[in-house]
Amino acid sequence: MQYPLMFCLRQKLENPILANVAHAIDVELSRLNLKNLVKPGDTVAITCGSRGIANYAVIIKAVVDHFKKLNTNPFLVPAMGSHGGGTAEGQRQMLESLGIREEVIGAEIRSSMETEIIGQLAAGIPVHCDKIALSAEHTVVVNRVKLHTMFHKSVQSGLLKMMAMGLGKLNGAQLYHKAAEDYPFEEIARGVHKVMSEKANILAGLMVVENAQEQTARVEATLPADFVENEMSLLHYSRKLFPLLPFKTIDILLVDEIGKIFSSFGADSNVTGRNYYAHAAAEGEFPKIRTIVYRDLHPKSHGNAIGVGHAEFVRSRLVRKMDAETTRLNSLTAGMPTLAAVPVDYETDREILDAAFSLIGLTPSSRAKIVWIRNTASLRDLECSEAYVEEVNQREDLSVQSRLHPLDFNYNGNLRDFVTEHDECPDATEMGSQANTLQFPGL
Repeated sequence: MQYPLMFCLRQKLENPILANVAHAIDVELSRLNLKNLVKPGDTVAITCGSRGIANYAVIIKAVVDHFKKLNTNPFLVPAMGSHGGGTAEGQRQMLESLGIREEVIGAEIRSSMETEIIGQLAAGIPVHCDKIALSAEHTVVVNRVKLHTMFHKSVQSGLLKMMAMGLGKLNGAQLYHKAAEDYPFEEIARGVHKVMSEKANILAGLMVVENAQEQTARVEATLPADFVENEMSLLHYSRKLFPLLPFKTIDILLVDEIGKIFSSFGADSNVTGRNYYAHAAAEGEFPKIRTIVYRDLHPKSHGNAIGVGHAEFVRSRLVRKMDAETTRLNSLTAGMPTLAAVPVDYETDREILDAAFSLIGLTPSSRAKIVWIRNTASLRDLECSEAYVEEVNQREDLSVQSRLHPLDFNYNGNLRDFVTEHDECPDATEMGSQANTLQFPGL
């Protein structure tokens, strides 16, 4: 098999960065004058989700510290639906793996899967809320605002989704995912927000937006009455910063790692172009990728390999790390059992690529369009094959970071794991006369 030559590439992405996250959060919460809405000694439940949010411990600690300044008693509540295996201890462990530990944050984690029905939606659907959160005088909802893999309208990842799927715990998450088969999720989430705002002591929300390099770009605090409007505004801002793959057509996408900390589907389908179908892009959806390969599962996913079914091939090591029960539970809760379907697996990258080359039609393997990324949340630096040279030459948003080099299989037939800064890539200055022939930009 003749493999294509590769080169390292960097995308120019819009990356505003918030300099002092903790201070910005304190300023935002102070702007709401919450001191007029709480009394000394009040308990305040602060929600925490399962995503790998940048500066997560700093963010949660800043919220806790603000309420301590108001002489209240804040504590943390896991709000993550079926994640963590759908158990109280599993969700506590999930938070701890993300750096949200009691000794770091300075607040107790109170984890339970028990809910109470506090009302119902217009369609007669009951609204579940975490019993521990309900026991507090106040609840503060904290979440990142971002494009979602299943819900694509004005309500995606944010405060409203955390209230429904997070504070609703496993009971709510399962129920609302089922209801979303018959009713728009936006309608369900807005309905849950209305009921909880009236009956669940929701005090405030804090929204976080990240830039294309997973750095905190903005924080914004809001009162419950303004959740919907302000979340829609920040979702628009988040969409502008959202990183994408730089090419519209790809023969083989190599993804080093998947996991819940990156996306609901392990790998973000907004990136892979598979928001609607598991193994192909919908009409008008990009990029068009023939074959996706997942090489490993991130350890902070705790065996949850949801989304593995969106790949055509996986490394066998990923399958061995997969907790089938946890993955199935999360996939069934989402109403998409195919997310837990295990693709064809091989022990080595060489075997996977040889199989993948058989699926690219009449294109010679040496001319295959390959893109290689670490994960769908890290898209500034990537590697791609020689077939993209001509397009790269014509684009100002892309810069070459290395000379052409072969895929570096080891003696076992495996590739190295992706290096974000490409410190293992051959030096671009070594290209010599070849650089002039290929007309790599900047060389």
